This record gives sequence, C-alpha cells and structure tokens, in this order.
Amino acid sequence: MSDSRIEKLADVLVNYSTSVKPGEWVGILGDVAALPYVRAVYAAVVKAGGNPSLMLSDEAMARTFLRDANDDQIAWLDPMQTLYYDNADVYIRIGAQTNTRALTNIDAKRVQQVAAARRSWLSTRMQRAAEGKMKWVGTLVPTEAVAQDAGMSIEEYEDFYFGATFVSTGDPVAEWRKLGEMQQKKIDWLKGKRHVRLQGPNIDLELSIDGRIFINASGERNMPDGEIFTGPVEDSVKGWVRYSYPSIVQGRAVEGIELRFEQGKIVHATAAKNEELLHAQINTDAGASYLGEFAIGTNFGIDKFTGQILFDEKIGGTIHTAIGLGYPDTGSKNVSAVHWDMICDMRTDSTIHVDGELFYKDGTFVV
Repeated sequence: MSDSRIEKLADVLVNYSTSVKPGEWVGILGDVAALPYVRAVYAAVVKAGGNPSLMLSDEAMARTFLRDANDDQIAWLDPMQTLYYDNADVYIRIGAQTNTRALTNIDAKRVQQVAAARRSWLSTRMQRAAEGKMKWVGTLVPTEAVAQDAGMSIEEYEDFYFGATFVSTGDPVAEWRKLGEMQQKKIDWLKGKRHVRLQGPNIDLELSIDGRIFINASGERNMPDGEIFTGPVEDSVKGWVRYSYPSIVQGRAVEGIELRFEQGKIVHATAAKNEELLHAQINTDAGASYLGEFAIGTNFGIDKFTGQILFDEKIGGTIHTAIGLGYPDTGSKNVSAVHWDMICDMRTDSTIHVDGELFYKDGTFVV
C-alpha cells in the first residue's frame, strides 16, 4: 500500500525546495532502492512542467567500480553527466542505503581517488548554485538499513523521517518558512561581525567570519534541513575541538575525532577508531586540511544521533564543521574533493561569543 507521505514529500522537494518551473531541465538522481520516492518526484516534476532526466544509481554497481576500475576508468568522466552539470537547471538527489557497511573493506585511498576524479562535477554544481544557475536539494529516504543503524524499526524510522522533514505536519512548507524566518533574524544580527569564539567541554576554537555570508538553510537544499552556515576565513581557524559523534565515510565510522588548528590548517588529528581513514581524508588534497564550513544546527525535531550526517548535522543544540570544500555562495575560497562534516554537541556548559558578545549558550540562541 502506498504511503501518502511520499507524494507529500515529493511536492515539497519539487515545488518548495527547488521551485521547478515549466521548461526547466531537472535531473533526478536516485538510488534504485528509493524507487517509490523517485517515481513520486518524477511525477511531481512532470506536473510542474519540468523536463526530467532520470539518472539511477545502485550500491552494488558503485561497489564494483570502486573495487575493480583501473586508473584510466576512474579518471574518465561520463560526458553525459558533464553536460548535465554544465547546463541543467535543477538537481534533485534521492539517496537510499540498503547496506550502510557495504564499502567497509574498500581501501579508503581508492574511495578518495574516485572522489578526486569527480571533483569538477561537485565544483561546477556548487559554483552554478552560487551564481543562481542551478537549484538543488538532496534527501536520504528510509530503508531497513538506516533504521537499523538508528536503533529503530522501519516504521519508527519512517515516522522520524517524515517528522524531521515536517511532512507529518498539516503544512510542511509553512513550517519550513517559519524556521527560515527565525534563522534569518540570527543571520541579520551576524552581518558585519568578524570574530567567533566557541568554548565548552569539547571545544575551544576561534575563527573569522569577516566578509563571509551566512546561508539560511530551511529546506531549500537539504531535506531535512535546519541550520545556518558559512565558510570561515581559511587561515583564521585556531584552537581545538573534540567531535561528539562518529563521522561516517563510505560506511566506516571514524570515532573520537580530535583536531587542532593553527593558521587555519589542521596540524594534529587523532581518532579513537579508524584513524587511518581520518588521515586519508585530510591528505586527499591541500584544501582538505582546512575548514570549508562552520554551521549551527537548529532542527529540534532531530533529537538523536542516527549515523546519517544529513540528519545528524541538523540536531538542535549542536555545531558542525566540515573539512574541505567550501560553498562559494558563503564567500569560501577553499577547494577540495572532500566535504566531510563533523558534529560537536553544545548543549552543556558551552557558549558562542561573536565579537565578544554572547550569541549562543547551551544549545540555544540568546540574541
């Protein structure tokens, strides 16, 4: 039996998140395990008058490529996808994981080799989005695998997912706009500010936001959403942070990450588990040693760690930073094949001061 919430979600993705207009070229990039969601989005795009291009992916085939492709095959870029990224109007990504540990035994350096080869696609999408030439949104839909990782049944996880995306409410678009209005007030207050200091049991970090732009993330790029974020001045970050939750890359959890920064660059990095993967990420390229993002999570509908960064980075009362690629529309100049988010809980004995003024305390804005 079909779930009416799927059609409601598709309507939000197509008519709110990306506002598809008649005649626009819309790429629908979906995993085969997400087929009911892909079908609903496809139908919504057609109804909106968009021109859909369907691009399906599959975990098994992706794993085959990572395991068996030679260097020439990895370096080759599909010209059809290059044409799409260079010219399309809309990108809608619908992910679905059926085995969250499927890549556990794939060499981390090989995963990064593939990511580096395809960096131009990501850079093009980010740059065109910054220029207002490409609208995009991504989501990761419920499966038995992600529900299991989150410690839930599939039914419980579906309820969690549709709650986090506000689809369970009577008017999800109104809820996203309400969150956006709240976040915009904080962004307006931050305009013209320069210095950020984060302090708490897990963090003592300073960074500059001088000349940088905060983005109001309220359901128009990620689903679920709920954050304000920017790209810190690249050489400004200094101090120390211990991230509260595991950071997962290609199905492998890196736990107990601690980073120390000097003049923006990571100068010391340790992890309690899978430290070699942490170093593989940091050493991918020059930009992976610097922060491309600083963000504050605001979605209190996401109140527990699930092992999925799309959700976890939005947890109300947390901040996250990402090593590597920065979003050009924030003013970030950091370029990398990596964009890896790490989360720090700020809900206990923690503060954020901006230009010396208390801005945030124990997970709550105070301005």
